[in-house]
Formats: sequence, structure tokens, C-alpha cells
Amino acid sequence: MSPFSLRIFVADGDPDGLRIVEKSNWIGKTLVFPRALLPQVKARLELAQTGVYLLIGPRPDGEGDMLYVGEGDPIRPRLESHYAQKDFWTRAIGFTTTTAGQLNKAHVQFLESRLIALARAAKRVPLDNANLPAEPSLSEADRADMEVFLGHMLGMLPVLGVHAFEKAQRFAVAPAFETLASPALEPAELSTPNAPFVATPVELVCQGKGYEAHGSDTAQGFLVFAGSTATNEIGSSLSFSQRKLREDLLTNGVIKVDGAVLRFNLDYVFSSPSTAASLIHGRSANGRIEWKDSNGKTLKARQEAEAAQ
Repeated sequence: MSPFSLRIFVADGDPDGLRIVEKSNWIGKTLVFPRALLPQVKARLELAQTGVYLLIGPRPDGEGDMLYVGEGDPIRPRLESHYAQKDFWTRAIGFTTTTAGQLNKAHVQFLESRLIALARAAKRVPLDNANLPAEPSLSEADRADMEVFLGHMLGMLPVLGVHAFEKAQRFAVAPAFETLASPALEPAELSTPNAPFVATPVELVCQGKGYEAHGSDTAQGFLVFAGSTATNEIGSSLSFSQRKLREDLLTNGVIKVDGAVLRFNLDYVFSSPSTAASLIHGRSANGRIEWKDSNGKTLKARQEAEAAQ
């Protein structure tokens, strides 16, 4: 992705309040605001336009966020309905355009459908959407325009703290040891080698009797690689939220039962090394101790050494 700039206007002077975000060379306009401000924000002209929006809030188990994707023609009544009827969300992100009338109903239905499909494929956060809406019929030119519009949205969302539409991507890592009991893992698709300002992560291993997981600590969270294995047993110290996460990953196909172990079908980003290690071991675990490099040095020791440099 090429470099770009964002202009963020803090409309009421509160960094946690309404923010209006515009991207260089894009017709779109983005409103980001907490749920509590909807009664004030809904009077803005942008929400009287046709657009697409995201509702974001904590999962019931506390392990990360959940998401709802919607569209409105205009947006305002849809947000008012969700304000009364949906409890989970704590913030909203609305996408409209700098000039009214540049998006129509079919455009935003297309964007909604594509966003839901991308979120389902990424398997990063659970969706509150019950169904995947069909894409509307668009002309070839309109479809191309909306793919460009979508690309701008997807480029700026990580800057706003939303990674729900990105598949976990593995950067080139320093190799960890391979054991005779566990063949080398198949490499997943690597991210572009010229991604700016990204340090090369080190591959780490978390293992127990009969299972072994490989991963690395990244800016987005702790990434466990596809092909890794985890215990299929559940210890009494595994928390309710961890058990729920395990169930969700099984349901979504991120992991599967493979004989006596669980196997990762996909690269998956956990919120922390400890969350990842707890699922790997089936019990409460300190990930900064459990994850080790090829020399046996723990993640904690590596981080302490790096901080001292």
C-alpha cells in the first residue's frame, strides 16, 4: 500500500469525542464517535446522507471486540434504531462522502455486503450480523468505483484501530527449532517485503506433550501460525472467557480437532501472548514465560534484554 495521510478534526475538542476523518485523494468522509454521543452527533448533516457504518463493542467474554456492519439511506435512522435495540456497541464509525449524493442505496448495499464477506473470511472478530446480504446489481463502472471506495476504507480502518477485515499475515521471521516429532510448518502467505517501519519478528515456540505451536509477537497481537497444534484437554484453571474463545475458534474453523490435538487451520492473532498460550496448553498460562525462541530464551527475557539496549 502506498503512503497516505489522514486529516483528523476533533470536532468538540475532546480526543475521545467526535472525530471527523478525511483521507488524501478520497471523496469519502468518516465520522468516529462513542455511542454516548449519538444524541448530539445525529444532528450532523453527514448522518443525513447515504452511507455505510460499523458498530464496535466488547465481546461478552471480554476477549476482544465484536462488530456489526450496516448501511443506511440515510444513516441516521439506522443508528437511532441500533441505539435503542443493540446493547453491545460502544462506538460507531460512519462512512459518507464529502458532497451529498455521491453514494446511492445500491452503492452502500454493495459496500455492506463486501465488508461482511471480508470480516467473515478474516475470522478476526465475531459478527453481530445474522446474514450475508447479497451484492446488488451494479454497472461495471459503479462496481469499479465502489471497489476503489472500499479500498480507501480498508486502508484507513487499521489507523482507527479496526483490524476486523484483515486476514492475519505472517511477516518473514527468524526460524525457530524443528523437532523430530513435529515437521516444519507450511509457510503461510507472507506480507509484502517492503512494508514500512515493521521490525522483523522472531519465531517463538510454545509446546507440551504431543503438541507444539509456533508464532510471533506482532504489533497487532500475538500471531499463532497455521499448522500449530494445541492440547485437546481443558484444565480447571482455564477461564470461562478462554473456554468461550476456544468454542468460537472451533465453530469458526480457525482450529479443528485432529486426533488427540487441536490444529490451527489459519494464522490467528490473539490479544496477548498469554491468551494464546492458555489456549495452547488448555490451562491458565503466562505467555511471556511459555513462548520461547530457538535458544530457549523466553519472550519475557527477550523483551527485557531489548528494553535494556
